[in-house]
Amino acid sequence: MAAGDWDWTIQDNNRDHSERVALLRPISYEITAPLNVSHEGLVLQGKALSLNISSGGMLVLMDREPLLDQVLKVYVPTPITQAETPTLAEVRWTRRMPFSKSTGNGAFFVGLKFIF
Repeated sequence: MAAGDWDWTIQDNNRDHSERVALLRPISYEITAPLNVSHEGLVLQGKALSLNISSGGMLVLMDREPLLDQVLKVYVPTPITQAETPTLAEVRWTRRMPFSKSTGNGAFFVGLKFIF
C-alpha cells in the first residue's frame, strides 16, 4: 500500500452532511456508455452497497470506478421493501479503498449527487 493511500482531505464543515442518514443496503444501478465509446448505447448493470443517503445524494461502495460527471440510474430503496425508486444521479467523486487491489478492479467509495 502506498503511503498516500490514506491521505484523503477531510472537511471539518458538516454543513453539507448534517442530514445524512445511514442506509446500508444493496442497490441496483445502470450506467449507459458515453456516446464517444465504441459500445455506444451499451447499458452496464450492477449492484452497489449504499452507505448513507440525504435529499441531495448518496454514498455508495462499488466494485468499479465510474467516470466523474457520469450519470447513473440508481434504484433507491424505499420504506416499502418491495418498491425501489429509479433516480438519476451524477458521480461527483470517487476514492479507491486503500486496501483494495491497486491494479484492475477493486472497491471504490463513490459520491453521487441526485439530479432533479
